Amino acid sequence: MTMKYYSEDHQWVEIVGDEAVVGLSEYAVEPGTEVSLVELPEEDTDFIIGDKFVDLEYEGGEAVELYSPVSGTVTAVNETLLDDPSLIFDADEEKSWICRFANIDIDEVNDMMNEDAYFRYLRKLGKV
Repeated sequence: MTMKYYSEDHQWVEIVGDEAVVGLSEYAVEPGTEVSLVELPEEDTDFIIGDKFVDLEYEGGEAVELYSPVSGTVTAVNETLLDDPSLIFDADEEKSWICRFANIDIDEVNDMMNEDAYFRYLRKLGKV
């Protein structure tokens, strides 16, 4: 059984076995926003929750830093995003995941929202 959690900055974390798969919700940006560049973390790099781990650049040059929603070691990155950065906001999370973490502290996701709470949060923001 997998569990998915969401942060207020629209990152999602799916716990699959003893790993965490991390991605970015399609609700993180306004519709029509295009990503022109994704800089992914390096495999075998350790992160502590809150560390900067991904850089995004939008069409027009705006840059955004993403901060790790969990602590752990990056075991895989979605290299497809390097060739097609726009996939990062794809609703199909098989295409849009950013990276996988091992050696995670499962207790860190306790401060995140489950799917129901996340959609209540989105309604409060007027995104759905």
